[in-house]
Amino acid sequence: MRVVVINHVTLDGVFQGPGRPDEDTRDGFSRGGWSAPYGDEVMGRKIGQWLGRSDGGLLFGRWTYEQLLSYWNLQGGQFKDALIRAPKFVASTNAETRLDWPNSTLLHGDIPAAIAELRATEPGDLVVMGSGQLIRSLLPHRVIDEFVLFIYPLVLGSGTRLFGQEDHAFKLRLVESTPTTTGVIIARYEPAAETDADE
Repeated sequence: MRVVVINHVTLDGVFQGPGRPDEDTRDGFSRGGWSAPYGDEVMGRKIGQWLGRSDGGLLFGRWTYEQLLSYWNLQGGQFKDALIRAPKFVASTNAETRLDWPNSTLLHGDIPAAIAELRATEPGDLVVMGSGQLIRSLLPHRVIDEFVLFIYPLVLGSGTRLFGQEDHAFKLRLVESTPTTTGVIIARYEPAAETDADE
């Protein structure tokens, strides 16, 4: 199994609340929904392509899982149905975390070790969306195999960033980049060789 991160980020690294104004207002964030004006056919095709590869399932932090649950249960439709069918792995520091969607498995305790075991024993791709705290906790353990970042020509100046100042340093290798008609760059990265990352 490969672990693939798919996220939308601004030029200054913000990934908070891209989809809707009320998606994530933590810490007073009021600029949600910033990705909406930039959607186009190129982006739609790429998102469908990458999510179609999530044959191993989806990996979320608890907060992202709960937000998706509450939103898509109200919306209904094909995306809700696809989320229900997909195997979902949810990382949480709370062993009593309730997982209300079908096909959901709680990862608790040593999360990097649990994900390393999934990588070694399960087939397919495990896709991570949102879940910044989880992603940052995994960086030092080198269990993320690929980053697909939708990089927007936008600087917000505030909001939660995908990578923080205290994060473990690492290098990536650009595998593919695709521009959209609205100026978004879809960049696909893999971790650089470990010897390169430690230079």
